[in-house]
Amino acid sequence: MREGDLRVSKKPKLELTGEPEGGAALSPLVGLAREDLIGAVGALLRETAMKPDKTLKHMQSLGEETVKIMTGKSELAPAARDKRFADPAWTYNPFYRAGVQYYLAVQKTTQEWIDDLEFDELERNRARFVSAMILDALSPANTLAGNPSAIKRAIDSGGLSLVKGLKNAYEDIAHNDGIVSQVDKRPFKVGENLAVSKGSVVWRTEMMELIQYAPTTDKVHAIPQLTVPPQINKAYINDLSPGKSVIELQLAAGIQPFLISWRNPGPEHGGWGLGDYVDAVIEAIGVICAITGSDKVNLSGGCSGGITLATILSKMAATGDDRANAATLMVCVLQPEATDSEVGALVSKHGIELARQRSAKKGILDGASLSRAFAWLRPNDLVWNYVINNYLHGEDPPAFDILYWNNDATNLPAQLHSDYLDFYETQPFANPGKVELAGHTVDLTKFTGDLFILAGVTDHITPWKACYRSTQLFGSKNIEFILSQSGHIQAILNPPGNPKAKYFRSGKKPPANVEKWLEQAEEVAGSWWPFWAEWVKARGGALKDAPKALGSKAYPPLDSAPGSYAHG
Repeated sequence: MREGDLRVSKKPKLELTGEPEGGAALSPLVGLAREDLIGAVGALLRETAMKPDKTLKHMQSLGEETVKIMTGKSELAPAARDKRFADPAWTYNPFYRAGVQYYLAVQKTTQEWIDDLEFDELERNRARFVSAMILDALSPANTLAGNPSAIKRAIDSGGLSLVKGLKNAYEDIAHNDGIVSQVDKRPFKVGENLAVSKGSVVWRTEMMELIQYAPTTDKVHAIPQLTVPPQINKAYINDLSPGKSVIELQLAAGIQPFLISWRNPGPEHGGWGLGDYVDAVIEAIGVICAITGSDKVNLSGGCSGGITLATILSKMAATGDDRANAATLMVCVLQPEATDSEVGALVSKHGIELARQRSAKKGILDGASLSRAFAWLRPNDLVWNYVINNYLHGEDPPAFDILYWNNDATNLPAQLHSDYLDFYETQPFANPGKVELAGHTVDLTKFTGDLFILAGVTDHITPWKACYRSTQLFGSKNIEFILSQSGHIQAILNPPGNPKAKYFRSGKKPPANVEKWLEQAEEVAGSWWPFWAEWVKARGGALKDAPKALGSKAYPPLDSAPGSYAHG
C-alpha cells in the first residue's frame, strides 16, 4: 500500500466540492417524453398567467440589472470553472462582457422566478431542468458571432478553422448518428493499447464471455473475484489501460480476477431480460468455482451492473446458494426516486411507457440513443463544449481513453430495458418480499455478506445520496460506504498518483440518516483503490500458489483477453 493513501486529516472537515448533484439513476433509459417537457413549460405558463405580479417583479429585477450592465456597473461574472467564458475578451471587451452579463442576468432571474412560483417540488424540478436546457442552448458562446475565441481562430487561420468546423459537423452527421464527437478515436485500439492485461476467455455463451486473467504474483488468495459490468457499456473499462486498470490493481494485490464481457445485442436478442442475465452470471460463478477450486466468490458490479449484481445476490440467497461471499457496489442506485434531481423529476409513467414501446418496436434500445440521452444530462460539458471546440474552433476532439470507451456504445435488449424501467414503479429492492423479479421474490435483507458501496460526489448519473440509500437495503452487518471526490466514471477509475484525489469514510456501519453519516465521515487523502484492495484481500481467503495455467481441463482457454465480444 502506498504511504499516504490512507492518511486521515487530523481535523476532519467534510467539504463536498464540485458540481451540484445532477442526473438521476436510470433516467437516460427513459429519455424525455415530449409531453412531459411540454407539461413543464405549460406549468410555467400557468403560473405566469395566474401570478402576473410575481412575473412582473422579476422582469423589473432583470430590467434593473440590464441598466447596470449598460452603464458598466454590473458585478455579474461567470464562475471561474465555467470554461465557456474563459477567453479574456469576456472580461475586458465591453461588448462581450455586456453580452455574457446579460446572459447571466437572464439565468439568475429565471432561477429566482421559478423559486418564487407556487410549485410543488416535482413541478419545480421539472421547470428548473427545462429552463436550464433552453438557456444552456442560448449561451452566446454557442454561436460564431457571439464567441470571441472562435472569431479569433477564424481570423488567425484565414477561415480554415471554419472550413474544418464544417467538415467536423458533416462527419458527425454522416458517421456519428448526428451526435457531436467527444473523442478522437484514431489513436486507440482495443487489445493493443486498451484492455491489454494478459488473460483468456475460459467460457463463452451467446450472451457473455468469461475472462480469467493471468496472475502476476507467486501467491494468490483462494477466493476469486468476479466483476459484473454494466450491460450499457463495454466491460474493458475495468482494464482500460496500464495505470488505469482495476484488473491490474487486483492482480498486483494477489486477487484472482474474473471479468464478464457481455455481447453487444442486436434486435434478434430483444427477448433477453434481467432474469437471463442473472442466470448467466450464476452459471458463470459455477464455472469459476470449478476452475479455482473455491466454493466462494467475491463479486463486484457498477452502475446497471450493480443492479444485476443486487438481483443475483437476492436470488442466490433466496435459493440457499451461499457461494456469494462479499460484494462491492459502485456508483449504483437501487432505489431511484424522482426527487433525486431535476432530471429524475422528468421521469413519468407516460415517459416510461413510451420508452418501453420504442425499444420493443426495435428489439433494442440502441447505443446511439443512450449516448445522446447521457450527453443531454450535462449539455454544457457533453454537448456545447464540443460544439464550440469541434465546429466553431475547428479543432479535433481530444484523444482520451475514457472518452473512447464511453463512446464505444452498446445496445440494450428490449426486455432488459423494460425490466430496468420497471424499477421506477415496482421498487423491488425497497420492498423486500413483495416483488417477483428474475424468477424469485426479491429480498436483499437475506444477503448477509460483507458489503462495500462506492459513490461519487459529483456523479450526475447516480447521485451519491441516492447510492447511499443502498446501505439500508441489505441484511449485511459489515457495510463500508466510501464517497469518492469524483464523478461517475472517475469515481471508479481512481488510481493512486493524483495529488488531488481524496475520499470520505466513517469506519462505522452507515446510519439510516445520510446527514448523520456526513457528520461522522472523515476525509482521507489519496485514491480509495488501495483501501478497497485490502478490503477484498481480507475477504479473499488464504494465500495459495498461483495457478500456472488459465482455465481447466473442463474449461480450456479460448481467445486471448479481452475476447471477441469486446470488439462487437
